[in-house]
Amino acid sequence: MSLDTAGTITRDGSTMCRARKANNGVFVSDGTAECHLAVTDQSNGISNLGAPQDPLSLNAVLTAFEALTNWNAEETQIVLDREPWNTHADALLASGIAVKLNETQLGVFPELFWQVPHLWLPDMQPAYPQSMVPGPNGQHPHRPPKPAGQMYHRYIPWLEQVFSLRALDPVLDLEIFHNWMNDDRVVAFFDEAGTIAKHQDYLAKMAADPHMMPVLGCLDGEPFCYFELYWACENRIGAHYDAQPWDRGWHVLVGDPTKRGADYITAWLPSLMHYMFLTEPRTQALVGEPATNHTQQLRNLTRCGFARIKDFDFPHKRATLVRLERDYFFKSRLWARPDPSDPGKPLQLSLSSSKKTGANA
Repeated sequence: MSLDTAGTITRDGSTMCRARKANNGVFVSDGTAECHLAVTDQSNGISNLGAPQDPLSLNAVLTAFEALTNWNAEETQIVLDREPWNTHADALLASGIAVKLNETQLGVFPELFWQVPHLWLPDMQPAYPQSMVPGPNGQHPHRPPKPAGQMYHRYIPWLEQVFSLRALDPVLDLEIFHNWMNDDRVVAFFDEAGTIAKHQDYLAKMAADPHMMPVLGCLDGEPFCYFELYWACENRIGAHYDAQPWDRGWHVLVGDPTKRGADYITAWLPSLMHYMFLTEPRTQALVGEPATNHTQQLRNLTRCGFARIKDFDFPHKRATLVRLERDYFFKSRLWARPDPSDPGKPLQLSLSSSKKTGANA
């Protein structure tokens, strides 16, 4: 699938929704017809989005919001005139996708909109009940069942491809897992080379471990990388910092050598972080423990918003604790390849700045 400039695909019941950005607006389709939503530039990153002339599903509208906020070097905000958007106004306000700016206008703030899972999670489950149980590093929540099949999808405009996450199938995906684990470049830092039987056992142990989950990253449905997601409290990293109940971490290998470099890292890394924040709203931080001498990975993590907290020792390596906070990820729009012309300038279009403006008005 390729869209002209930006866009997304999602499911609205059985309907596929698409959006593509053009110079004078956004073209949105909900599977039956395409309509044009006019965009009026109000300067300084604020865009007024015109309402559709004909009825349009809420998910189709949300794809338009994504197309306008998916790739922006500078801050952006979408303004809706309430009266023509009245059909969807209550739903947008109730979900937190939009907030009331004044009596006649609503504002869509990317930091809020991108926290609402409607578009990106095909099977969003309600929050799992919390009950603390004993673990290797103290108490931790009893963990929810692991998902199966597709878990996340997001259109990447600079690649013109859909990035998706799906749970690794230990039977169907064994061959690709085995091949990647025996790749010389992967062996150098993952160190899990071996036979098919060894890798079958490896995946079986992970399937039996409630705190670990093997995941494949795909572009247009084709796997190119592998992730191991884990809950930090029960993990070895939990012995080295004050892990909170829903902190999560991850390991990665890129198996396809043609999918390396900045364009791909800025696609899969923020998207993976986005997934982990979306799937569990109680997750306030994501952590990692790359080798301290893995300078390129540390450089990539720093560029994508992770802070270096400290260095510490595992029996097999000197590691660096890195951490990404939920609030920072969404307020800084880390999914959108931000590159502000003046990084030292206070945010002008954040929810916080709008509250200050309202208080001073």
